[in-house]
Amino acid sequence: MTTLQQFAWLTRRAVVRTLRQPAAAFPALLFPLILLAVVAAGLGSATDIPGFPADSYLQFALAGAFVQAAMVGGINSGADLAVDIESGLLDRLALTPLRRWALLLGQLSGAVTLALLAGVLYLAIGLLFGVEIAAGVGGVAVILALAVVSALAFAALSALLALRTGSSEAVHGAFPLTFLLLTFSSFYLPRTLIDVDWFKALATYNPVSYLIEGVRSLYIDGWDSQALALGFGLGAAIVAIGIACASAALKGRLAHR
Repeated sequence: MTTLQQFAWLTRRAVVRTLRQPAAAFPALLFPLILLAVVAAGLGSATDIPGFPADSYLQFALAGAFVQAAMVGGINSGADLAVDIESGLLDRLALTPLRRWALLLGQLSGAVTLALLAGVLYLAIGLLFGVEIAAGVGGVAVILALAVVSALAFAALSALLALRTGSSEAVHGAFPLTFLLLTFSSFYLPRTLIDVDWFKALATYNPVSYLIEGVRSLYIDGWDSQALALGFGLGAAIVAIGIACASAALKGRLAHR
């Protein structure tokens, strides 16, 4: 098999594995919707604040659902890799001619699949409830692209954790961190309207804020080049760093076998 054929085979395995585990897929799809419903119901009056960028709080908060789904999907992907380590499958695959980058990137395809499924679902729900996309039809593709980049970012970090610990429990233990990252981001309010200095500082240094704001800009502002550049740029940087570190961790793990 060529390297591309190896990657395609591993990608197919990861996608089929994801689709065959509805108990793992449903939380990635439903938890963001539940949180979105709670937040939209409780903070709907925030649209009355002078300077709030949207007339509908659902339109404002919907972007957070895309990123949260990417987080959950990424953790699931890392947990699947940890299960392969625990079962010894990774060691057996290491005895084959599979290239490490194909093995690693193929594993992340499950997170991308979930991100696309979630993205299509949230786009449909938003349209159903009257949420408009200021960027138009072209913005739909960019929203899905940013959702994929976000999923790859968190999947790469989860893969690194899986390879460093070899424990699916340790990967799942990172799940509460997703809520902390969402909480201390611009998910609930625009950073310009956050009055508490320490909270605003955390939201400003939190990369999740920029992933959310990249998606949000397409709903509210149209084509905001700065928001999109920051969202894609930070997302791509996390992907590159995560994959590089995960590749080194995979090399180290296999070297001891």
